[in-house]
Amino acid sequence: MSTPLDSAIQKSATLIEALPYLLQYRGKTFLIKMGGSAMEDPQLVKNVMRDIVFMELAGINPVVVHGGGKAISAAMNESGIEPEWVEGFRRTTTELIKIVEQVLSYELNPSLVSMINDNGGHAKGIPGHEVLRAKPYLPKTATGEFIDIGRVGQVEEVNLAPINELISQETVPVISPIALNCDDSGPMNVNADLAAAAIAKELKASKLIYLSDVPGVLKDKEDPTTLISSIDQSAAASLIEDGTIAGGMLPKVNSALEALQAGVDKVHFIDGRMPHSLLLEIFTPSGIGTEICQ
Repeated sequence: MSTPLDSAIQKSATLIEALPYLLQYRGKTFLIKMGGSAMEDPQLVKNVMRDIVFMELAGINPVVVHGGGKAISAAMNESGIEPEWVEGFRRTTTELIKIVEQVLSYELNPSLVSMINDNGGHAKGIPGHEVLRAKPYLPKTATGEFIDIGRVGQVEEVNLAPINELISQETVPVISPIALNCDDSGPMNVNADLAAAAIAKELKASKLIYLSDVPGVLKDKEDPTTLISSIDQSAAASLIEDGTIAGGMLPKVNSALEALQAGVDKVHFIDGRMPHSLLLEIFTPSGIGTEICQ
């Protein structure tokens, strides 16, 4: 029968197990992208923010980029606007970009910052248009013709100065995926996965971590037990070629490979719905998701 002393000894063993990782990662920058169902449950979000506070206090420099697709859809519904998707991107009209910016930069962003600060951490929000500049993203039809999907952007420039200033102050930057058009004509809606990868590349982050509602890269997308725990860039490219990595995982993995080629050490895909998934992936030998290495 377990006693309070046994429980205390087990907790101590867990802390000792994490020690090599604490030493290895102290002073390193981790880019954490939050999205999917991990953004929908308030308690899950609070738990992740608390884990980020732990990372900050352990000497790691977390930088957070967040999505908010479901919240945008809800706001659109309230305004009577029907969503329209093109090649996986939300067509963003001049009217809609106002809703997108309001939800991401001025509702979700301050909420995440408050959760970190309420848990004893230090965070500050950065509306994405203050650090990101983008050109219009134009997907192509099957015949090679460009499709105009409105104010949807592809990141061209990242201004690291405000981000690095907060890091130097031991403050967590929390960034919304909104960019300023390169011609200064107004805000652009940027895919949060791609925004996170662009910032991670410029920061030369030690880790780029995608928190979403999937466990990682699966050999069979219908079977969570087929999780691939670790692959290198070559193996990931092969899985793309044979169709194993497809659908919503494809842009994530492609952006991950670009980040690795730009100097990011490792990219992780983990299920943000699992309690403490962030800490389990980083501070345990086996982790719980998929890591893609150099």
